[in-house]
Amino acid sequence: MVNLGGPISAEPRINERIRVPEVRLVGPNGEQVGIVSIHDALKLAQEADLDLVEVAATARPPVCKLMDYGKFKYESAMKAREARRNQAHTIIKEIKLRPKIDPHDYETKKGHVVRFLKAGDKVKVTIMFRGREQSRPELGSRLLRRLAEDVTELGFVESQPKQDGRNMIMVIGPHKKKAEAKAEKAAAKARRGDDAANEAVEEG
Repeated sequence: MVNLGGPISAEPRINERIRVPEVRLVGPNGEQVGIVSIHDALKLAQEADLDLVEVAATARPPVCKLMDYGKFKYESAMKAREARRNQAHTIIKEIKLRPKIDPHDYETKKGHVVRFLKAGDKVKVTIMFRGREQSRPELGSRLLRRLAEDVTELGFVESQPKQDGRNMIMVIGPHKKKAEAKAEKAAAKARRGDDAANEAVEEG
């Protein structure tokens, strides 16, 4: 069996690990230096107290850039972490209703749906049928349509009402993304803090 060596590293080759006779060199600020021998490129990196990093290995000749590789890796990791944080996962909340719900209960449940959508979460609305109610699916679909219309400014019907055994289910998605909702909430909190501070100054 032929040994093809260890696993391929995703890390770029740097400094003495770049084993080609010449490279297309890019300066630390993105300026094109041109094609130079690997010896000269390494010498320039040493003089500038920077690393020579291969950024396009498949180019002919390979493209290398002068940079502080440690700092570059750190900044890349921070950017990736920030991107993950901003992705803020959408959570699916669930609300259960009965087809013959009384007006007060309906308003309470609708309030929950409004709150979830404002926070950027999806809402799965389940109508639970019991006994004879199962023969009246139109009661459920009418209630779901009414709810969707009542919250139309905040959300849209992502999944149309469908029967699932004894239940009828509909999913409402928020117009606002989770990250936007979080940012708005933080901004509103900051505004409230400013208002409180201003009131304290006026009272003082």
